[in-house]
Amino acid sequence: MNFKHLHYFWAVAKWGGVARASERLHLTPQTLSTQLRQFEERCGVKLFRPAGKGIELTEAGRMAFSYADEMFSVAGELSDALRSLPAGRARNFRVGVSDAVPKSLAYRMLAPALAGAETMRFVCREGKLESLLADLALHRLDIVLADRPLPSGINVRGYNHRLGENGTGFFAIPSLAAQLDKDFPHSLHGQPLLLPGDDSALRQRLLAWFERQRIVPRVVGEFDDSGLMKAFGRAGVGVFPVTLAVRDEVMANYGVELVGTTDAVRESYFAISVERRVTHPAVLAIIEGAALRREAEAASRGPEVA
Repeated sequence: MNFKHLHYFWAVAKWGGVARASERLHLTPQTLSTQLRQFEERCGVKLFRPAGKGIELTEAGRMAFSYADEMFSVAGELSDALRSLPAGRARNFRVGVSDAVPKSLAYRMLAPALAGAETMRFVCREGKLESLLADLALHRLDIVLADRPLPSGINVRGYNHRLGENGTGFFAIPSLAAQLDKDFPHSLHGQPLLLPGDDSALRQRLLAWFERQRIVPRVVGEFDDSGLMKAFGRAGVGVFPVTLAVRDEVMANYGVELVGTTDAVRESYFAISVERRVTHPAVLAIIEGAALRREAEAASRGPEVA
């Protein structure tokens, strides 16, 4: 069996079609289609059949995919195990960071890996969560930092590790904040607002909260990149929401003031890995560091009063 052809078949089945798989594999759709036909001829069975404008797996294709998925998963684990062997040089730690995660918070979550006994060479990639998860599934990344757990509709086998959770603050330049800090949150009604883009889990929570409060702000910008949203906020374009975990950094770095806060809109952050039982030392350090931070925060709050 030609394992290159098997990998092409697996990629097409995993990503739901020739077009999407060809982008991941950096091949033309025509080349990939030819390779698939050759693989089917060698196997002696049809692995795909037409379905609407696309294709779907046949019964034989589903069986072949289950074997191929297990094989490439084990191959990825082998690759990780080989990289973990001492080689006399810094070990690569490949991290994907979703656009929706504030950069200062991403550094704070990754910092425990810097303090580990083993020297790490960080390779950080930023992008849309779906694209990062694709690279995670292909073992091109060791971990993905995101503002939501692994989406249920994505065909990626992964595991969520909660790193933290915080309420949300609204920030604006001093002149705008002075107009809005009284009667918050209703003072936001009709005011210019900057929103995270569709890839952010915070966006839908904010919109639902505004609806419950019967507040209709005037949305003047939507941003996939949280840093760009803050830059527009610093220029006075509008009020912007940010997790309270980075409140001090936002106020110091962007010259803005806190308008108000809410615990009704909370942001959670996750490390997503392909391992249920984490063995990578950097990933372990990040998860354990998050647990220690949560314990320290709980201790500083003291006992809860009913």
